Amino acid sequence: MMQISVHTDNSIELHEPLARHVENVVQDALNRFTDQVTRVEVHLSDAKSEKGADGDNRCLIEAKLVHFQPIAVSDHGPNLHQAIGGAAEKLKRSIDSTIGKLHDTKVRQPRGSEHAS
Repeated sequence: MMQISVHTDNSIELHEPLARHVENVVQDALNRFTDQVTRVEVHLSDAKSEKGADGDNRCLIEAKLVHFQPIAVSDHGPNLHQAIGGAAEKLKRSIDSTIGKLHDTKVRQPRGSEHAS
């Protein structure tokens, strides 16, 4: 089963509805990869708290996969919900691409090269 942990910087209060929202978005996005993903860490931050930042929210998601290096993506948005949704979609595409490449490699390998013409 995929473990999801949510972390925030000191400018964002992690409350139960926010944690539940993050978990639901991540689970929905990674639903078809539950066998390949063991752990997901979500880091939320508010750039408004940083001097000179353009005032948007950031979501960084790192997924630990079986037999692969971890994959990390991030997204910025005017609010946390958009940043979370954007990062979850990026992660979904990245995992799909990584796992798809492995599948394509296995499919393209010559089968039974002993039948050479």
